Amino acid sequence: MTRKAAIIGGGVIGGGWAARFLLNGWDVAVFDPDPEAPRKVGEVLANARAALPALSDGPMPVEGRLVFAETITEAVEGADYIQESVSERLELKHRVFAQIQQVAPDVPIGSSTSGFKPSQLQQNAANPAVIFVAHPFNPVYLLPLAEVVPSPSSDPALIEAVKETLREIGMFPLHIRKEIDAHIADRFLEAVWREALWLVKDGIATTEEIDEAIRMGFGLRWGQMGLFETYRVAGGEAGMKHFMAQFGPCLQWPWTKLTDVPEFNDELVDLIAGQSDAQSGMHTIRELERIRDQNLIGFLRVLKERNWGAGKVLLDHDARRRTASPAPVVGEGPMETARMTVLPGWIDYNGHMTESRYLFAASETSDAFLRQIGADIAYVGTGFSYYTAETHIMHLGEAKLGDALRGTVQVLAADEKRLHIFIRILKDGETVATLEQMLLHVDTARGKTCAAPQVILDRLLPIATTHAALPRPDASGRHVGQRKA
Repeated sequence: MTRKAAIIGGGVIGGGWAARFLLNGWDVAVFDPDPEAPRKVGEVLANARAALPALSDGPMPVEGRLVFAETITEAVEGADYIQESVSERLELKHRVFAQIQQVAPDVPIGSSTSGFKPSQLQQNAANPAVIFVAHPFNPVYLLPLAEVVPSPSSDPALIEAVKETLREIGMFPLHIRKEIDAHIADRFLEAVWREALWLVKDGIATTEEIDEAIRMGFGLRWGQMGLFETYRVAGGEAGMKHFMAQFGPCLQWPWTKLTDVPEFNDELVDLIAGQSDAQSGMHTIRELERIRDQNLIGFLRVLKERNWGAGKVLLDHDARRRTASPAPVVGEGPMETARMTVLPGWIDYNGHMTESRYLFAASETSDAFLRQIGADIAYVGTGFSYYTAETHIMHLGEAKLGDALRGTVQVLAADEKRLHIFIRILKDGETVATLEQMLLHVDTARGKTCAAPQVILDRLLPIATTHAALPRPDASGRHVGQRKA
C-alpha cells in the first residue's frame, strides 16, 4: 500500500522534501498558503526528476501522487509521516504543530528547523513525544544528510522508525544524541559564514575569492573525508596526535574573528549582495540550481563507485530497492531486468550516449538476469561465474542525456556450460540498441569452462524453454556489415 507524507510549507526545503518522497514512491500532500506554492514546488520537482534518477543504478519506483491541500487538516489526514518546513519563527511552528495534532496526534512530525532545539518545538504540544528535528540540506532531493534530533521527551521507538523511513527514501539519518542550538552542521556553517563576512567587510577578500578558496581547496577534501579524517591524513604517518601537536598552538593565534560578529547593517548587505551579483548575476537561480545539481551528481557518482562517504548511502539505497523489487517475471516476452538513466558521463561530443555505455547498460541488464538465476555476487565468491565470451552490438537509435532506458533479456539457447542471450536497450518502448552475447560458465580458479550446478540450471533452463517459443530476433546471428533483409 502506498504511504503518504504531508509537507507543511512549500518553499525550497519543503519542495525538496516533497520531491524526495514523491520520487521514492510516496504520495505527498503539500500545504502552503502561498498561491505561488504549486509553481515553486513544481520547479523544484522538475529539477529533482532530472537529477535524482541519475544517482540510481536500478529502476526508480513509480512516482507517487502529488496534491496541494487547502488546509493543514486536509494535508495531514491519513499521513504516515509529516515534515514541517515553515519559516524559522517558533510561535508559527507551535501553531502549526497544534493544528496538526488536532487531527493526527500520533503521527511523527519532523521539523526542518535549522536552529531550534526539539525541546523548544515540543513546548505545550498535545503529544510532544512525536515531534523531533529532521534537518536536511538543500537540495533535499540529492543530499542524503538529515540531522535527526530528539529530546528527552521523544519516543525512542518512534525515532528509530523515523530513521528507517529516512533510509527508505535514500537519506542518511544522523542521530544527534544531545540537543543543541543549530544541531551539528549549521554550527560549522555559521562559524565559516561569520568569518567570511569579516573578510569581505574588512576588504581582505571578495565573495568570489572566498568561494574559490573553498571550492578549489578544502571544500573538495571535506566533501569526501570530512574534517577530522582530513586532518588525520594531514598528520602524516603519525596521524592525528602529530597534527594536534603541530597545529594545536595555532588556536591561540589571532587568526580568526569567530567569536565576534560584524555589525549587520545595510552597508554590509549592499557590499555582499553587490559582489555576489558581480560574481554570479549572469546566471538565473534556476540555472545555478541545475549547474549545482549536475556537479553534485558527478561528485556523488564518483563516491558511489568507491563505496565511500555519501556514495555508500547511494549503494545501500540501491540494494534496499533491489531487495524490495519484485523479481523479473518470465512472461510472454523478453524479461525486463534493468532500468537506467543516461548520465552526463555517458554522452559523447555529439550529445549521444557513447558506445561504451551501451556495453555498460547491457552489463547491468545481464547482471540482473544472472542474479535472477542465482549467479550473483555471493555465487561468484564460491569460485564460479559466467564470463562474456562474445558480444555483437547494433545501434538502432539514439539516447541522450536524461533519457530513461530499459534493458530486456531473451534467452536464445542455454546448456550446462553456455548461455546465449539477446539484449535489447529500449527508450520509450523503441529499441535503440541490441546486443547478442555468448556467456560461458567458468571455474574462476582454473580459468576453464565447467558445467553450472543444478541449482543454477533449475532456474535457467525453464526460462530458456519459455523463451524458445518467442520469435527469434531478426538481428540474432548477424555478422558485422551484413545487410538488413
